[in-house]
Amino acid sequence: MLRKAAQGKQPPPLSRPAPQQVAGVCETLEESGDIERLGRFLWSLPVAPAACEALNKNESVLRARAIVAFHTGNYRELYHILENHKFTKDSHAKLQALWLEAHYQEAEKLRGRPLGPVDKYRVRKKFPLPRTIWDGEQKTHCFKERTRHLLREWYLQDPYPNPSKKRELAQATGLTPTQVGNWFKNRRQRDRAAAAKNRLQQQVLSQGSVRSLQAEEESAGEPLGTASSPAASLSSKAATSAISITSSDSECDI
Repeated sequence: MLRKAAQGKQPPPLSRPAPQQVAGVCETLEESGDIERLGRFLWSLPVAPAACEALNKNESVLRARAIVAFHTGNYRELYHILENHKFTKDSHAKLQALWLEAHYQEAEKLRGRPLGPVDKYRVRKKFPLPRTIWDGEQKTHCFKERTRHLLREWYLQDPYPNPSKKRELAQATGLTPTQVGNWFKNRRQRDRAAAAKNRLQQQVLSQGSVRSLQAEEESAGEPLGTASSPAASLSSKAATSAISITSSDSECDI
């Protein structure tokens, strides 16, 4: 009789994790950077319509799904999540980076070569950020002006930040360490190019001053066969001396 009672007794239903618990696990795994484990956890979640509806309203879960979609190359799923769900400002920087990088990678695969700055600019124009992950603030070179200001301040202190400083700056700006490293690398290249251009301009100006001095000296001399007076010779020397002083002063000003 006890056996029959045990057979007739239904096992208690398995308890489903609350959306807040799922969100907490997603945030922890996201911060740890363990994308593979985060993906396995998302796959283990219930697929019942009621449960999915509750989870799809949680920003931490949606952000985790977007991250996993990006790292697995499922860009269509990534775009669908970002375009159809409104995210708070705290998530904008990370999701904007995913949106742009996904489009960059698709463009590189299509063209069969790495993208240059102009190529990336065209991609950004073709695929603008959706308003679900953008607050409408004007951007310059894809980064917000306050982010660029902070990057410039750090650059003046140390143009070659180590990995720990890159991570610290990434947290302060909402960028990824890779984005921070690329910004510093591009800034160093621009500075080197500007310095080389300035050196070239100085050389051109210096050579121009020498040629001008030679031309003045030649024009100050008299034609062959005519005798030069002492007064003319003295005037020529004075003019040459004046030209030399002017040329030297101009080089110091450059």
